[in-house]
Parts: sequence; C-alpha cells; structure tokens
Amino acid sequence: MFKKLLFLSLFSVTTIALVYSVSFAQNKQPIAELEPFKKDDRVLICSPHPDDETICCAGVIQQALAAGAKVKIVYLTNGDANELAFIVYEKRLTFKKKEFLHMGQVRMQEAIAATKVLGLKESDLIFLGYPDLSTFKIFSQYWQKDKPRIGVFTKATNVPYKQNFSFGAPYIGESILADLEKILLNYKPNKIFVSHPEDVNRDHKAFYLFLQVALLDLKKDIKPPKVYPYLTHCVGWPLPHHYHPELNLKPPEKFSGTEINWQELELSSKEVDKKYHALLAHKSQTESSAFYLSAFVRKNELFSDYPEIELERQAFQKGKETSFSGLSKMVESSENEERESLNTYPEDQGTAGYAVADDSLFIRVQKTKKLGSTFGAQIYLFGYSEKMPFAQMPKIRIITTHKEFIVFDKRTKINPSGVSLDFGSNVWILRVPLKMLGYPQFILTFMKTYGVTLPEESIGFRRLRIKQREIGSLFF
Repeated sequence: MFKKLLFLSLFSVTTIALVYSVSFAQNKQPIAELEPFKKDDRVLICSPHPDDETICCAGVIQQALAAGAKVKIVYLTNGDANELAFIVYEKRLTFKKKEFLHMGQVRMQEAIAATKVLGLKESDLIFLGYPDLSTFKIFSQYWQKDKPRIGVFTKATNVPYKQNFSFGAPYIGESILADLEKILLNYKPNKIFVSHPEDVNRDHKAFYLFLQVALLDLKKDIKPPKVYPYLTHCVGWPLPHHYHPELNLKPPEKFSGTEINWQELELSSKEVDKKYHALLAHKSQTESSAFYLSAFVRKNELFSDYPEIELERQAFQKGKETSFSGLSKMVESSENEERESLNTYPEDQGTAGYAVADDSLFIRVQKTKKLGSTFGAQIYLFGYSEKMPFAQMPKIRIITTHKEFIVFDKRTKINPSGVSLDFGSNVWILRVPLKMLGYPQFILTFMKTYGVTLPEESIGFRRLRIKQREIGSLFF
C-alpha cells in the first residue's frame, strides 16, 4: 500500500512538473519588472468582483502599503450572480431575489476581511454595486436615460445596497461612468490596476472599457495615470491548478507572438503566504473554486496590455477602385507605402488588421484555414470624440454569418448603409463608415470569430487612435 501511495505521489509531482516545464518552454515572452512603489504613489485597484483584488493584486497591495503609498479599491459589482458559489456556500438551491442580494452582502464582507489581512481598512474600499454579469451589456447597450438593465438574478434596476457608493443609481452607462470619474477626480491616482481587455469574463472587459472612457473624459483634469491591466479568466490558464506557491505565474500561451507587453511583480514568501490567507477569506468562492483560485497564489503577479494602434486617415490613390479589392491590393503589396496604415498582429490561428481609408474604418481578418460558409464574426465598435458626450456616441455591434450581416446601435437594429463585407477564401474584410461611428478620434474595438473547423476566437479590445487629417473638403 505504501509503495502504491509513493508511486502515485511521485507520478502526480512529475506530471505537474512536466506540464509546467512545457508551458514555460513554449512561452518565451520577455517579462519586465514592475517599477517599485514609492511613498507618494496613489494606487487605485479596479476590481470587477469581490475577490479579483486578492487573486491578482494582493502583492501589489502589500508592497504599495509597505512603501508608504496610498491604496484604494473600487468594486464594480458585488458579485451577486455567482449561482454555483451560492449553492455550494449556502448548501441550498434558491432563485429568490433577496437571496442573491444576501450573497452580494456576503461577498462585500468577505472583501473587507480579505483586504484587512493585506493591510487595508474598510474606508479604503468603495463598492459601486452594479449588476454582476451585466456591466458589459450596460456599456454596449444601456445609455442616455434608457430603460435600465435588469440584474440577472436580483432583478434590480438600481443599485440595491444601501451602504454602497452608488445606492439608488440606475443600471445605465452614465451611472457607472459618473461614479468612476468622481472617484478619479477626488483620489487622483497615478497608478491604476484594472481587469484585462482579453479577459473572457465580460464584467472584466467592461471595467477596462469604462476606465478607458473615464480617462479620456478627464485627460485635461488629472495627470494621466499609468494603467496596469491584470488577467484573471483565460481558458486553460493558469496551470497547474491548486496551490503552488513555489511556482511562477507565466503568461498564457495564446499571447505568444502578440504585441502585448508583460510586466511582473515578484513576491516574497511572506507576501505569498499572506495572499493565500487573504484568498481564504473569500470563503464563498474558495469553497467552490479553490482548485482554480489558489493557482494564482504564486511567486509573482502579472500585468499586461496591448499598445495603442495609431491609424492615419488615407485616401485611395486616384484611379484606384474604392473597394475591398483595392484595400486588399494595398495590404498585400509589401512595397506599397500605404501598407503601413493597416496594423496587424497575430492572434491564435489568424491575424487582424485595421485601416482608415476613404472615410471608413476597415477591419481585416486573415485565417490560415479556408473560410467556409460557417464562418462568422461579432464585432463591437465604440467610438470616442471630444465633441460629443460618450453617452450620445453610437455603440455599434455587427453580426456576420458568411457574407451576410446585420448592424445594431445599442439594442436597435439600424440601416447598414455604407457597411460592406468582402469574403474571400482566406481573407475577410469589413468596411464601416466613420459617420456611423460618430466620426471618432478613438475607437475601442473587440471581435469574436466563429467557425466549425476553428475554436471560438476572441480578439481583445484594441484602442485605435485616428490621426486628424483632411479628407476631401472635410476636417476631423
């Protein structure tokens, strides 16, 4: 019996070592060190749910406080829609609204306890209380005093937690943006840690997006802070699962070869131990997902983001066909100087590129496998302009299936005038008029592609900056 147990133990350890060593060998991305914290730093951690602050930033909190810096945490939601965690924690099944509000209260108290372990006070925490699982929908569809979004399980349409910063605020985009901007103006952080644009959890994407818009709105009012996105949810990562404080956290393999820049914060053994005990304070979550959450308790913490893409407005040369075929020629000719106006980066099995030409935005996807009739995509385009409040800017969503497409502005289906789609054997190019996007200075864009022979792929939110130049008789 003893020999059998010894064999199983050795087999388990060897398997973990092999998995980790293969991942390490495959992922050779350079990782820079995060700059040390200073006494005059004002750190803001934007946490989509109670526990994200501990999972990804417990080391940040400890080292910032040790340096004498100020630290505050703002929570977008109370995490009240994690039904599995509720069932495991409460050991009962319920669909009553008040029970999910109860879970929101539980998770707030857990966050207070966890951050106390890390050295923070309750007064350092700001809970907004917007609806779990719904904030991306709010960002993309609920603006301008529209009918508020309804919480998935709580069925609330306004922030229901009396002790929250945003009590009573309707579930619309203006509410979240106004709250975040008020916090930024009052606190004036110089370093912000926020959820990653590549995170598969939509609340995580949403917090990144709201922060981007808030910082654009306030660029004349506060000194631009440094922003460090952290990744929580990525399919098949991190490995191995469970608690392995002796290992380093490595970037997911899917980002190898991309333009994403990685930075890491190294933790001492004492800081790792304190992070683990803080994580255990999130009892409602660790009881159901300890195998996953404890995998983040490593010797380091990771932060990364894509660089901004700068697009210069181009006009097709005289006599050149203003069409996708013209753009394709422009892109595929390596000797054509206009090729640089289409920025590309590798993403899994294909590439995505962006260009502005003929008063339109072009998005190009190239696949290494033939595009069949099952290929489709869902594209989000959020334009930003200083000339118009973001709430009034179009929020465009385009759904394509092979050569067909439909266009929405928020929840309303609109006339796709000027939108065109070119579908080749390996190349897919979409054209969207800048007018439809509100003639933006910046565009936040996100895409998902689908196909039977390919897994679902997502191309995380990229920030496109459009250089101002003349087009015909118009200036933008």
